[in-house]
Amino acid sequence: MARRIRARGLAAGRTPAQIAEEIHEACSPQFGTTKIKGHRLSYGIALADVIEQVRALFERDAKAPPGIGETLLSAYESGLKRPGPEYLHYLCTVYRVEPAALGYDGPCICGHGHRGPAAAVFEIADGAPASVDSREPRIRPSCDEETPHEGQEDENILRHALLQLQLLDSKSSSATKLEGPVLGALEGIRRRMDETLVCATVSPAMLDQWEEVTQAFGRQYTTTAPQRLLCDVALELSAVRNALNRRQPIDLQERLCRMAAQLAGLSGMIMINLGDHRLARAFFRTGRIAADETGDRALRAWVTARESLVPLYYGDAREALNLAKKSRDLAGTVPCAAQAMAPVVEARALAMLSGTDSKKEVVDQAKRALARARNAFSHIKGDEREDMAFGYTERQLYFYQGDVLTKLGQTLEAEVVLEQALDKYQDHIFDQTLIRLDRAQCRLIEGDLAEALQIATEALKLVGPEYRTEFIMRPALAFEQAVMQRDRNHPGLADYREQLRQEAPANDGKAGA
Repeated sequence: MARRIRARGLAAGRTPAQIAEEIHEACSPQFGTTKIKGHRLSYGIALADVIEQVRALFERDAKAPPGIGETLLSAYESGLKRPGPEYLHYLCTVYRVEPAALGYDGPCICGHGHRGPAAAVFEIADGAPASVDSREPRIRPSCDEETPHEGQEDENILRHALLQLQLLDSKSSSATKLEGPVLGALEGIRRRMDETLVCATVSPAMLDQWEEVTQAFGRQYTTTAPQRLLCDVALELSAVRNALNRRQPIDLQERLCRMAAQLAGLSGMIMINLGDHRLARAFFRTGRIAADETGDRALRAWVTARESLVPLYYGDAREALNLAKKSRDLAGTVPCAAQAMAPVVEARALAMLSGTDSKKEVVDQAKRALARARNAFSHIKGDEREDMAFGYTERQLYFYQGDVLTKLGQTLEAEVVLEQALDKYQDHIFDQTLIRLDRAQCRLIEGDLAEALQIATEALKLVGPEYRTEFIMRPALAFEQAVMQRDRNHPGLADYREQLRQEAPANDGKAGA
């Protein structure tokens, strides 16, 4: 097919780039042909021809012979790997296109265009002769040449928001919402991290300290109000981004990318708790980019499993099911948190799709997924079994198992498991509240409306204003609607509504947008 498209394109006077686009559009649906492979096919050349051209360019620039070979280039073309900044630059030079044309986001490290006769233009230092030895690609892309105050301003906004939250902690129990400037600063930090990841020396001691701080943020995830923690995490993400913006040794670069993936993923988790699923998705996307740079299957699977919670909590159970399966495939046989988390999400998605009147085969399928999760959990390393943010804990397993059984209408089993889960939760107000609402739902399914309303009302009384985000209020409102379908005049509804209608720090309607 590619040969025919190329022949017709040449006869019609089309450029190789235009022919490559036609090949990609025609062959991708049936054969999964990537954009970068389409460009090689548009020239009608073999892998070896591209490799020789790249080596010639390295030789021209007085560089050591590159390590790229046919196997690595084939991995790029199949989508299994992504070329690093330097190889991407030279592949763009070979094909005379920009990274986007090859299927990669972001600018090239050279900061110049690759099209036409101006391709492979290098920046030359002032006063230096235009010799081969003086021509080096710029380390930083033009997209990252922000004004010196752009990144600092975002950090200052977050520091100001953090100071306000600290003052509120000492003066009152009321909470502030995330205002437009704070959301803009968060998006700015995340966007510049994206730009840095696609284009990129700190000391190992500094990396050790950053890794400790990252793990500490994971521990604070269960005990710190989400708005305050988000500011701290975003500032740390900005610091890691600044380090990535400079050329690093490969081993340090990988550690920085790992921290970037964890911090971006943690930011996405916090945005779920705050009810802003749009920004949560954006942070998880950044986390995927960073995780891909490490080549760590467990880390890539963790980010994807965490991302699957966005559609799970905000309305698209089928997408959650697909992401959970993708996470399971990424994890493979590697014992890791995602191996336990992914099948639990699968079970929850199945339960949401089928509801409390589930057929026996759906119930059995969900329970098999839970069994896989329990089996995988038994093989997780000890430290990961104690980490609620970057690992997977026994209490999480109990909670989500109870949630699945509740949604399937298996109330007897659900109440036993939820009781065990609640006994294990002492510090995570979000999950505690969701567990109590699940217990209330069990009572409602059994027809005991008075007990159900009492449990749900007590659950909301324990939630402080800083935790009344849409993440909590959405299931609480759904419970109210479920009760009204049974008995809209029930006397217990008044007390529940009084708790439900208390002031909550809504995100200006951004959640669910």
